[in-house]
Amino acid sequence: MPEPLLHPNAGPASFNACRYLVDRQVELGHGDRIAVAGPGGTLTYAELAALVERAAAGLRAAGIRPEERLMLFAADGPELLVALLAGMRIGAVPVPVSTMYNGTELAALLRDSRARTLLVSPQFTDAAAEALRAAPEVTSAVLAGGAQLDVPPGVRPISWDELLADGEGHDTAPYDTWDESPAFWLYTSGTTGTPKAAMHRHGSVRHVAETYAAHVLGITRDDRCFSVAKLFFAYGLGNACFFPLSVGAATVLDPARPTPASVAQQVREHEPTLFFAVPTFYAALLAADLPPDTFSSVRLAVSAGEALPAELYRRFTERFGVEVIDGIGSTEALHIFLSNRPGRVRPGTSGTPVPGYDVRVVDEHGDDVPPGVPGDLLVRGASITTGYWCRTDTTRRAFHGEWLRTGDKYVVDDDGYHTCLGRSDDMIKAGGIWVSPTEVEQVLVAHPSVVEAVVVGVPDENGLDKPVACVVAAPGAAVSPDELIALCRERLAAFKRPRHVLFVDAIPKTATGKLRRFAVRETVRERLAEPAAAASSRASSDRPVTADNDIVAT
Repeated sequence: MPEPLLHPNAGPASFNACRYLVDRQVELGHGDRIAVAGPGGTLTYAELAALVERAAAGLRAAGIRPEERLMLFAADGPELLVALLAGMRIGAVPVPVSTMYNGTELAALLRDSRARTLLVSPQFTDAAAEALRAAPEVTSAVLAGGAQLDVPPGVRPISWDELLADGEGHDTAPYDTWDESPAFWLYTSGTTGTPKAAMHRHGSVRHVAETYAAHVLGITRDDRCFSVAKLFFAYGLGNACFFPLSVGAATVLDPARPTPASVAQQVREHEPTLFFAVPTFYAALLAADLPPDTFSSVRLAVSAGEALPAELYRRFTERFGVEVIDGIGSTEALHIFLSNRPGRVRPGTSGTPVPGYDVRVVDEHGDDVPPGVPGDLLVRGASITTGYWCRTDTTRRAFHGEWLRTGDKYVVDDDGYHTCLGRSDDMIKAGGIWVSPTEVEQVLVAHPSVVEAVVVGVPDENGLDKPVACVVAAPGAAVSPDELIALCRERLAAFKRPRHVLFVDAIPKTATGKLRRFAVRETVRERLAEPAAAASSRASSDRPVTADNDIVAT
């Protein structure tokens, strides 16, 4: 006879991430403290808790069941934050997705997740309307911020005020979840294929808060967090939700698309102490005409999403007087697991393992490599995804027992500092020798007239991969391909220098701001394939470089 199933109360201890983040702060006497600030309004912890309870009850009344997906397609602000927390409170699975998706892309995620409810804010109703027509399983649309949406037959529109009103007088107790219960999903950026949902547990929220936030940021209830990365991004979700709420601090939520001017305005108005951005945005801030005291309230800045070049670190700290700690995380790991530390930054590296995580750098056989030898980065820790939704083969390829293969090439030094060499599939073999795109990119951005640089491998006339650089110049700057080639020849071995330099207006990025390196490759191939006459007529065009000093491995 099979053993009877245990009731959850007879097994693991109850734990609900919403209760941990919100109710606990009120119980600790922090109800009068500011929890949320920004253009969308200010909320104390007591006000946030009351809204979450009403929204949770309203979601229950709308028929959303435990472990059912609730897709969130909305701008950062109180309503998105409340919906996210309320979903976890009732045991449902909120799925915040990029607001940069179009209707076709959003419909694909609705169908993939089997979500029956979509929350949308006014800025994105056109894409939502298109998506709903192609997602027949959706039965209700929650309209935040006064959104107006033409829903197809079979879909019930529910205004935000109606949702809250429906929750009046109903049960507001958290659902009896525990550490292992599904809490939320995050779709990966899909840099090389179709986005897939990384599934995360309630306990993962506490883990990232009590490891990275506590031990690296040293976050306290007196901090105020402002993240350029939005809540739909794993990086932003930790920065602007999990970390501040875990200690009774405040989060500044800005619904606008970030620009250097808009971010500077929010920083001046709300005076955050912790500032989070990605390297691309730090470059944009440096290219903008901002006063040196813009970040005077910030005690620590954080960079993640891709490696922060040492030169960008130097420029930012010298100009604004704020230390930047670079690290690496992933959607699968939920947040940063390798990081520099305040006062112990080694520019150009991702730092050392965050307490609570173990990392390894291994060769193609899975054996650890010694310091100084490149290898593949593996990580393990309690916040790592349980797997990808309905992607069994992909999950099995990504995991090696309890270790997650990140897809990044790294090298570690004798002091335990890890340096990113790029994605495993982005490494270039030029002349039979591996070239790290990141290494070449860091030299290029060291030029004062270069804002961004991406290096990819593109086959030459003989079918051999050679490094080619795409460069974004600073506004009004005058820099030539020859000048950049000379810089690389001065600082790098001959086989590492780009064979061509192409100037572009912008670098292709994913919806979450990550580099679309494969799209850069396509751009390079198209540009190099153009007739020579057309290429020579372009201002600041790519120019072939003679293949002197190429090294061929024997």
